[in-house]
Amino acid sequence: DVQLVESGGGSVQTGGSLRLSCTASGYAVSNYCMGWFRQAPGKEREGVAVIDSDGTTDYADNVKGRFTISRDNVKNTLFLQIDSLKPEDSAMYFCAGDSTVTRACYCIGDYCYTPISGYWGQGTQVTVS
Repeated sequence: DVQLVESGGGSVQTGGSLRLSCTASGYAVSNYCMGWFRQAPGKEREGVAVIDSDGTTDYADNVKGRFTISRDNVKNTLFLQIDSLKPEDSAMYFCAGDSTVTRACYCIGDYCYTPISGYWGQGTQVTVS
């Protein structure tokens, strides 16, 4: 079975940093498009960053310069480094991995590709005050 398990969330002050992790089992993080998504209460889920199988990364406009997506193929783990945190970054953060190859692993404006068929983690909460 495929499992994606997020960790690293927490409560931080404005301007702080967090590093989120998404550890995969039964799934290779380097094989397909993967991404980080977030959902705040009362708001729709939004993609913030994606990384393609070749390592190409892309970000939603509203997080560019502050968020960095990366992966460690040996540890089979996806990361999201979040710097200069703002209260509006408060949300549940999810990682997701596609199950098929796509040519659409990128972001346009504030929208990032969302796997049509794939796997999702349970999320990790980020709260900025």
